[in-house]
Amino acid sequence: MENIATCPVCESISFTEEIKCKDYLVSKQDFSVCQCKSCGFKFTNPRPMAKDLGQYYESDEYISHSNTQKSMLDKIYQVVRKYTISKKVNLINSLSKKGNILDIGCGTGEFLNACKQNGWQVTGIEPGNKARTFAIKQYSLQVGEESDLTTLTKNSFDVITLWHVLEHVPNLNERIKEIKSLLKKDGVLLIAVPNAAAWDAQHYKQHWAAYDVPRHLYHFSPTTIQKLFAMHQFLLSQQLPMKFDSFYVSLLSEKYMHGTSNYIAAFIKGLRSNINAMSTGNYSSLIYVFRNIEI
Repeated sequence: MENIATCPVCESISFTEEIKCKDYLVSKQDFSVCQCKSCGFKFTNPRPMAKDLGQYYESDEYISHSNTQKSMLDKIYQVVRKYTISKKVNLINSLSKKGNILDIGCGTGEFLNACKQNGWQVTGIEPGNKARTFAIKQYSLQVGEESDLTTLTKNSFDVITLWHVLEHVPNLNERIKEIKSLLKKDGVLLIAVPNAAAWDAQHYKQHWAAYDVPRHLYHFSPTTIQKLFAMHQFLLSQQLPMKFDSFYVSLLSEKYMHGTSNYIAAFIKGLRSNINAMSTGNYSSLIYVFRNIEI
């Protein structure tokens, strides 16, 4: 295990254990989520070494990198994913002229394929061998391994996206520096991550599925992610909700909390989270649209 000695956002050395969560998906181990006393950032600590993280993804139930439709949850996920992909393509079309787009953590390539069909020049990065191979064979996409990030042309992308990826990246600040170097000066960066300040996170506490330890190394809120990206000269231009996520996260959280799926209870809790977020802005997951700050 690896202990994080300083806060990734403010470099403070003072933090406390906020909550202890169980890895329900793979190892069944308990992991601590710490919170920085200075800036409030939450992160999994201690955590597995970077070289060992891959084994925590070895589950057929990890459906973000799968196209399986074995269970009702799988089928719901695939239907919602198809809808949200079209919304994502519309979003990037509204933010930038069509050009080069890089999707980091592109999974099985459905989003990139939709962009390709819409006239974008697409590049993907995917560390998972199975998902990467599927994206290449199924959609004829240009998808590289994580190490290929360093070989891409600097300042060449109009849009870079990370859909529920940043929370998985071990070297957080180094990755953001890489992203900034690849983005054009007038480019757009879209980051989607779970929101640890959401109502459903407060309700489910250690059972909140979006903690997803130890795969999720960081647990962002609107305040902490803005602080982090301001350090790298990015300016937040928009903050957008991902309203379906509260229902999906609540469904998994109900299972973790009570040992069985309860679709009615999950729907009610997901709806309550979204209603609460109408006044607070704290939806279960958020899309952050960042632009470069010229210095």
